[in-house]
Amino acid sequence: MFFRMVRGALIRQRGKMLLIAFTIALGASLATAMLNTMLDVGDKVNEELKTYGANITVKPKDSSLLADLYSVEEDGGALSTSYLAEDELGKLKTIFWAFNIVDFAPFLERQVTVNGSQTAAAVGTWFNHHLDLPTGESLDAGVTGLRSWWEISEGAWLDEQNTTADHEIMLGKSLAESLGAKVGDQLTLGGSEKELTATVTGIYDAGGDEDDKLFAGLDLVQELFDLDGKVASIEVSALTTPDNELAERAARNPAALSAADYETWYCTAYVSAICYQIQEAITNSAASAVRQVADSEGAILDKTKLLMLLITILSLVGAALGISNLVTASVMERSQELGLLKAIGAFDGPITALIMTEVLITALVGGVAGYFMGFGFAQLIGRSVFGSAIEMKVMVIPIVALLIALVTIAGSLPAIRMVLRLDPAEVLHGSKA
Repeated sequence: MFFRMVRGALIRQRGKMLLIAFTIALGASLATAMLNTMLDVGDKVNEELKTYGANITVKPKDSSLLADLYSVEEDGGALSTSYLAEDELGKLKTIFWAFNIVDFAPFLERQVTVNGSQTAAAVGTWFNHHLDLPTGESLDAGVTGLRSWWEISEGAWLDEQNTTADHEIMLGKSLAESLGAKVGDQLTLGGSEKELTATVTGIYDAGGDEDDKLFAGLDLVQELFDLDGKVASIEVSALTTPDNELAERAARNPAALSAADYETWYCTAYVSAICYQIQEAITNSAASAVRQVADSEGAILDKTKLLMLLITILSLVGAALGISNLVTASVMERSQELGLLKAIGAFDGPITALIMTEVLITALVGGVAGYFMGFGFAQLIGRSVFGSAIEMKVMVIPIVALLIALVTIAGSLPAIRMVLRLDPAEVLHGSKA
C-alpha cells in the first residue's frame, strides 16, 4: 500500500516532481563539475604556470653561499668561479619526484667580444638537447620549453639537433639592433681562449634584460672559455604542491623534523622537498625555489579552489531553496489528502516517510542525471581553460550523493513542518470564521 501511494503521488504530481528533479540535477551538475575540476586543477594550473619559466634554480654550493653572505646576485653564472658538472644533469630525472621535473636547462654566461669591438653577454645553454637518462628513458630539454613566451621576431629557434647548430647563435632584439645584425649574418665571438665564427639563426624578443644578450649552444661558450663539461647554474621547472606549515618547517631545517614528518615531507611534492632531493643528486649543488613563481603558484591554486568551492556551495544553496518551494507547494496542493490520512488514524511518522520517499526518489533521478551533466561540464571547463580533459574522480560520486541527500532533506524541512502542523478538521471542513 505504501509504495502504491508513492507511485500514485509521483504520477499525479509528475510536473512538480520533474521540476524538483531538474532543480536537483542543476545543483548536482554544478557540484560535480566543480569538485572534479577542483580535485584535478592542481596539476592543470601547475602545467599552465610552467609555461612562464622555471621555479627552481640550482647553483654550485660555494657560489650560492657567497651570494647569501654578500648579497651578490649572479646572472646566469657571469661572476661564478665554481661550477656544476654538465654530465650530472641527467640525475635530475632520478630523484623521487622525477616525473614532476618537466623541463630543465643549464646556463653558462660570459662576456664576449663581437666582431672584435663590441662586448656582449653570451649565454651558453641547451635549446632542445636530446638526453639519454640513466633510467633508460630519453627526453629533449632546454630553453625552448623554459622560455616559451619569447617571441621569435626573425628566423627560428636554434635547433640543437641540427648538425650545424654548434656554430649558431640567437640574438636578443636590442643586441641585434645595436650590432646591425640580421638572420644569416656571421659574427666573430671572442672569449678568453679563442675566437669562433657563428651564424645568427634567430632574433628573439624576451621583453626584458635578455634582449641585450646572445644565446648559444652550451658547447660553444664552454669552448670559448675552456670550460668543457662545466655549467654555472641550472633552471628547473617542476610541478609542485603548495607549501603548508610542514613544508615551511622543513625548508628551514629538515633535520629538525620527526621521522614521521620527514617521511611525509620527503614524499610530498613540496618545492623544498624537490630542492632537497636535487641537492642529493647533483654534486656540490644548492637548489632554491624562485619564490615569486612558487608563491604565485600556491596563491593562484588556492584562490582557484576557493572560487570553485564557493560556486559549489552557492549552487547547492540555490537547489535547496528551489526544492523547499516546490515541495511546500506540493504539500499545500495535497493538504486535503494528507488531512484525510490523519483523520483516519495515520501518524505523522508514516506521512513524513511517504513525502520524503517521493522526494528522495525524485532526487535520485535528478542526481544521476546531474552527475553525468556535471562531468560533461567539467570536460568543457578542462578543454576550454586548460586544453585537456578533466579526469573522473571516483571519490566525487559519494560526495555528490551525500550533498544531494543533505540538500534534499534540508529543502524538504519546511514542507515537513507544515505536515506536522496540519489540522485535519481545518483542512477537511475549512477554518472557522
